[in-house]
Amino acid sequence: MKKKVLLLGASGLIAPNLLEGLQPYYDLHLVDVKAHPDGREVDQCDVSDYGQVLAAAEGMHAIMNFTVIRDDAERSFHVNTRGALNVMKAAVAYGIKKVIHSGPQFVRRTYDHDFDVADVPPVLGTGYYCLTKGLASEICRAYARAYDMQIISFVFNGLGPRPEAQVADADFPPFTVVWEDLQLACRLALEIEEVPDGFQEFNMLSWEGHGKYNVDKARRLLGFEPTENWGRYFARKP
Repeated sequence: MKKKVLLLGASGLIAPNLLEGLQPYYDLHLVDVKAHPDGREVDQCDVSDYGQVLAAAEGMHAIMNFTVIRDDAERSFHVNTRGALNVMKAAVAYGIKKVIHSGPQFVRRTYDHDFDVADVPPVLGTGYYCLTKGLASEICRAYARAYDMQIISFVFNGLGPRPEAQVADADFPPFTVVWEDLQLACRLALEIEEVPDGFQEFNMLSWEGHGKYNVDKARRLLGFEPTENWGRYFARKP
C-alpha cells in the first residue's frame, strides 16, 4: 500500500512540478487555497487555519509543506510561520512522524565569497521573508526534539526545469535545483528512517561546478546524488 502524503501548497510554484516524480510512489492528498494550474483536483486548505490543516492531515502517513507567501507582510507571517506551527501541531495530533519542510537558503549573502560551503550556521539577516521562514525552521526543530519526529527541510535559491541544450553566455547557477533532483530528494526524505537530532536542513542544488556550495550533507545523510551531470550543459568547447 502506498504511503498517504499530504501535500500543502499543491497549486503553488513548486509542488505542481514535483507530482511527476511523486505520484507513482505515493497516494498524494493535494490541498491549497487556489485551483491547480493543471486542473487537478485540489481540496481547499488554508495552512494558516489550524482546523483546516488538522482536517486535511487526518489519515496521512507524512506531510509535505511547500506553502509560502513572500510579498505580503501580514499574510507571510501567518502562512510561513504560523502555517509551520499548524503543520507540526496537526502532525502531533495524529501521530505523524515524518514532515518535509522547505525554505530559502540563508547563506548566500554571507558565504558567496567562500568555497565548499556544505553545512554552516544559517545567517537570517533582516529580510522579513527570511525571518518568517527562519522562525518556521526553529519551530520544526523544536517539535522534532519534543515529539521524536523526523523533519527534513530543503533550502534553495532557485528552482526550474532541466536544461535541454548547451548553455551559452551564462555560468553555473550558484544555488538552483532542477525539478528532477528535488523530486528525488523528496522521495529519499520520505523513505529514510531517521536523521540526526530528528531535524536536518539540506542545501538543495543541482550544479556544483562553481565550487562554492555543495550537496555533500544530502549525499551523506540521504544518499542523494543529482540525477544527471548537469554541469555538462555549461561545458565550454576548447
